[in-house]
Amino acid sequence: MNVRRAELMISCARPAQFPVTDLPEIAFLGRSNVGKSSLLNALAQRKALARTSSTPGKTRLIHFFDVVRGSREIILVDLPGYGFAKVPERERRSWQRLVESYLENRPPLKAAVLLQDIRRDFSEDETLLLDWLAERGVQTLVAITKCDKLKPMRRKERIRQLKKQIAKPPGGFVATSAGKKIGVEDLWRALHEMILSSQDDDVL
Repeated sequence: MNVRRAELMISCARPAQFPVTDLPEIAFLGRSNVGKSSLLNALAQRKALARTSSTPGKTRLIHFFDVVRGSREIILVDLPGYGFAKVPERERRSWQRLVESYLENRPPLKAAVLLQDIRRDFSEDETLLLDWLAERGVQTLVAITKCDKLKPMRRKERIRQLKKQIAKPPGGFVATSAGKKIGVEDLWRALHEMILSSQDDDVL
């Protein structure tokens, strides 16, 4: 299904700037070098909707992207990366407060997608974040990124290993590659199902 429109709605440095909307929102979280911007661009069928950078931690705001796919409209929310960002501890704490404020107090939020590089094991950051989201009733899906970096047999083995490292999130796992477009449609289908399960009306 084609994306008819994809554009930046707003970039926010504080909760007071969050847009007023009833559209369903999906939040994307992950380490600052996990390929989040690339996957968002692949989902939106755009080359540069979300800015990519070789410098970890460049995303320091919450970005809201308005996406119309077919006849349905949804907002994809790019949250600041964590882990490898080379920024002062004070600034990282500021990001954390901003992200937590969004995840805890955002009525349109329907689900979260945690990105995980297929070549890395889950760290304490990811496991604690999954627990934190579960405690707050946020539906969560794990998108395993950069799957094209491994050959098919090794890829399958790594995915099995990653699934064993954490309790299965409510939305499960989807293997993806932004560059090769692996799993992009599978991810869209999973997101649709999570949104539909969170509300009475069929909005997607």
